[in-house]
Amino acid sequence: MCGIAGQLGGKDARLAPMIGALAHRGPDGIRMETLSFPPPRGAGDSQGERGGAGPGAAALAHARLSIIDLEGGWQPISAAGSTLVGNGEIYNYVELARDHALADALATGSDFESLLHLYAREGEAAFERLRGMYAFCLLGGDGRAWLARDPFGIKPLYIMEHDGGLAFASEPRAFLHARLMGPVLDADAGRELAGFNYTLAERTLFQGLRRLVPGEVLQVRDGRVVANWRQAWKNPLPLIPAKAGIQAESAAATKPRMDPRLRGDERGLLDQLDAVLEDSVKVHQRSDVPYGLFLSGGVDSTAIATLMARLNARPVTAFTCGFDVPEAADERAQAEKVARALNLDWRETSFGEEDFWRIAPEVAWALDDPTADYATLPTYKLAEAAKGTLTVVLTGEGGDELFAGYGRYRRALRPAWLGGRPAEPRGADEAALAHWRHEARGPDGLTPLQQAQWADIQTWLPNDLLLKLDRCLMAHGLEGRTPFLDREVAAFAFNLPDAQKVQGRYGKWLLRKWLERHCPASEPWARKQGFTVPVEAWIAPRAADIAARIAEVEAVRRIAPDAAQFPEGRRWPLLFLALWARIHLEGAKPDEALASLVGSV
Repeated sequence: MCGIAGQLGGKDARLAPMIGALAHRGPDGIRMETLSFPPPRGAGDSQGERGGAGPGAAALAHARLSIIDLEGGWQPISAAGSTLVGNGEIYNYVELARDHALADALATGSDFESLLHLYAREGEAAFERLRGMYAFCLLGGDGRAWLARDPFGIKPLYIMEHDGGLAFASEPRAFLHARLMGPVLDADAGRELAGFNYTLAERTLFQGLRRLVPGEVLQVRDGRVVANWRQAWKNPLPLIPAKAGIQAESAAATKPRMDPRLRGDERGLLDQLDAVLEDSVKVHQRSDVPYGLFLSGGVDSTAIATLMARLNARPVTAFTCGFDVPEAADERAQAEKVARALNLDWRETSFGEEDFWRIAPEVAWALDDPTADYATLPTYKLAEAAKGTLTVVLTGEGGDELFAGYGRYRRALRPAWLGGRPAEPRGADEAALAHWRHEARGPDGLTPLQQAQWADIQTWLPNDLLLKLDRCLMAHGLEGRTPFLDREVAAFAFNLPDAQKVQGRYGKWLLRKWLERHCPASEPWARKQGFTVPVEAWIAPRAADIAARIAEVEAVRRIAPDAAQFPEGRRWPLLFLALWARIHLEGAKPDEALASLVGSV
């Protein structure tokens, strides 16, 4: 885990201020390298002609959070004629080295080095072998330069054209800090944020800056994108369409898989689920530093905890956040019950009104690419509590999307006369909703339930949940890992029969059955409390004063016409947006931004 930055082509890379702005992502040290790059060799490839000038000069920088090979895993890393800077983890680096006889060629234990050797043999086809979360820039020995983001969008990557070159970085603040762009609001993106609490696809709130979408791979030459390889494949799901045959092959996998619907009864599916989840948790635990998990007490995090307890001889450290206010659902009692049953080293932390006013502006600072989801607040507090004890944290993100846990999925399956409605967001204007529908549309052959899952995996998951996890943990120098968001788990879960996901009022049917077998203390069939943070109660006493001050923030006026009314139910998103604008558009420090909107607290 780390922060990366750099420029391909052009003259003025401004590398030091770019990577300096990302030091919180890599507190163990910064390294930079500037190198010349040869023109592409040969003539013609899958993307057209290779002749002509190459990327020319390249500047690469890396702020490191040491996780694997603490001594030898520094970047930029060079091997087999190529050079790379990467953020994230390649979990199957051990298998790649073994299966492709790379052991004698490896000079380090870095999880990224195997990719360089594979690229020397296979070119960009090597990217399809990766199992992990990543964003990287690879300068190939064949004279081609690549930027890539993992298929789920777990790790971020942003790009912009600058001075004849293409600059890239892990966070937008790198471009602002290096003055490669001005803090100019993209109002269309802002309206999406106001409607959904996040923005869609490549769009950011800064004019001239875009993010790579999940699974996107760009080839860059002379500071320009010359090929968007795999652009049509922007989803990690190895699909078995509802009307297809018994086999499908994942674009990211190395072997065909049989349709799990045709492989026996529920008991057989439970055995397969156990094997695929255990394998994912096992590789997600690969680390040379302390690891643990965030435990909510719900189905997803409890499943991860159950497998970690199975795979570790010592008690696994788990952190839970609760709320000491009557209007909030507090999950600590259930989490403690699970922790005792699994013999976890359980730590609890609480979140109260004082935490809210302290953390709100810090979260707005951390989320330079914003999501107004109030779940960012306890996530930030959990990361704060875990810092110093853990460096790697496993979480349950992705379980609801892959195993169909959300109530909106069940509503989408009901007829209208029984209260059914499409699993679409509400509150956005027509233009924003049209964009959402375009991005959410899945391929032909999906069942209605799969379509609803696909929509979330394309929109809500990368641009809200995973963005939240990345920024809130990286603000504290922690690595967040998501075992559900693994290509092998996705191949199994997404393609399950609908009835193994949803039955009656229960989502995540098969996963609940698995927990019933392996951790009955989790009470997998108990009614879920729901997750709420009592932000409205904390804001309400100050609402009138805040409304008047928010209306003075230009960015808020442009994208949220109802800001002056500060309506109940929208107060946190509007306050967050105003904090974000004060910090990232107007240059205020977090405490100054809060004081300008709330006064003393």
